[in-house]
Amino acid sequence: MHAVPTALIPWLDPAAIIDWAGPWALVVVCFIVFAETGLLVGFLLPGDTLLVIAGLLSHPQDYAPNGVFGLSVWWVALLIGLAAFVGGEVGYYIGHKGGPSVFEKKESGLFSVKNVERTNAFFERFGGLTIILARFVPIVRTFAPVAAGVGHMNKWKYTLYNFIGAVIWGFGLTMFGYLIGFIPPVATFVENYIDLILLAAVGGTAVVTLWHYFRERSKAKKAAAAGEDVVTDHEEAEALVLDADIFDRGPEHGQHDGEVPRA
Repeated sequence: MHAVPTALIPWLDPAAIIDWAGPWALVVVCFIVFAETGLLVGFLLPGDTLLVIAGLLSHPQDYAPNGVFGLSVWWVALLIGLAAFVGGEVGYYIGHKGGPSVFEKKESGLFSVKNVERTNAFFERFGGLTIILARFVPIVRTFAPVAAGVGHMNKWKYTLYNFIGAVIWGFGLTMFGYLIGFIPPVATFVENYIDLILLAAVGGTAVVTLWHYFRERSKAKKAAAAGEDVVTDHEEAEALVLDADIFDRGPEHGQHDGEVPRA
């Protein structure tokens, strides 16, 4: 089946977008993946869905023989995995160099001490394996590298876990999305409605990001209006630093009734 000659949304014609975006489309995806684990504001960005969509859009089309990104899916997945790995390393570096002062912030739409506490709960439950598992947990995947850096987790152990997590999450989910495209109904939908998929990928990312930001900002303002302490001072920041032995614990440590920490 051939792609529809006219996009459902005229100004969102797939061929036009591909010609306009060129290699920058993949650059944007890689930056989002990097920011999710390399920058403390990255928790606002939806990564899992984006990776699956990136894999789907890597399928050859009549107007894009090498997919939307103009590259083989192997290169797309490899570059996304690399962005995830580098992001994790930068996050660790920020935490390692910044120390507890990284957590000395005012509650806002970009920072919440509760997000750090959720991340710490994962470390207390799963130990160093949190670096791998966190890749699949929004918010936690953003704060885990920083928390590991602040707590001075062994650098080589961290890098190994970060590499494994980046391969499974970044490379793996992208390839998973590509494989989904081999399911006939899905492949047909992608071929005929790629414009809607692109709109969902771009618009959806923006909407979800803004929704997260304003929700967190609203919570912070309500807390401040209620007279709560919305500023993490030095002493409170020190209390958020994990003990070094936590990173050496196995996933069996501290399990209670099969409960899994929630993000």
